Amino acid sequence: MEKLVFGYLALAILVSALLVVFSRNAVKAVLWSLVLFLHQAVLFLTLQAEFLAAIQIIVYAGAVLVLFLFVVYLINLREEITWPRFLSAYPLAFLAILFLLALSGAALSGFRPAPPKGILTAGALLAQGHTRILGEHLFREYVLAFEAAGVLLLVAVLGAVVLVRRIREEGR
Repeated sequence: MEKLVFGYLALAILVSALLVVFSRNAVKAVLWSLVLFLHQAVLFLTLQAEFLAAIQIIVYAGAVLVLFLFVVYLINLREEITWPRFLSAYPLAFLAILFLLALSGAALSGFRPAPPKGILTAGALLAQGHTRILGEHLFREYVLAFEAAGVLLLVAVLGAVVLVRRIREEGR
C-alpha cells in the first residue's frame, strides 16, 4: 500500500511540475504549483515529517504562491509571449533529457546509502521526532546562521517599506 501511495504522489508531483513549466497561462501555472506543493506536503506526511509538511503548506503553498500571484497580476500579462525560434530546439532538448536520464541511471546503479552517523539515526528520529531534533540542531549548532537569516529578512522587509514609501511620496 505504501508503494502505491508513493507511486501516486511521485506521479502527481512529476505531472504537476511539468504542467507548471508548460502551462501557457501564468495563473494556471501558479495553481499547478499549488497542487505540486500540496502533494509534496502529503509525501512529507508519509515520511512522518509532520513539521516539514506544515512548513511546506504554510510557507510555500501559502506565502510563496500568494507572492507569485501578486507578481503575475502586477506585471499584467495581457497576451502570451511566444518565441518561435525556440520551437525547433525541442528534438535536441528531448535527446539531451534522455542522455541525462541515462547518465543519472548509470550513476545511481551502484549507489549504496551510508550508515547513519551521530544522533540522526532512524531510532532517534522515531523516539524523539523530527521537530525536536531539528529544533535542537537549529538552536544549538546553527544559531548564528539562524539569527543572520532573521536579520537579513528584517533588512529586506525594512528596505521594501522604505522603497514603497519613497514611491508614494514621489507620486503625490
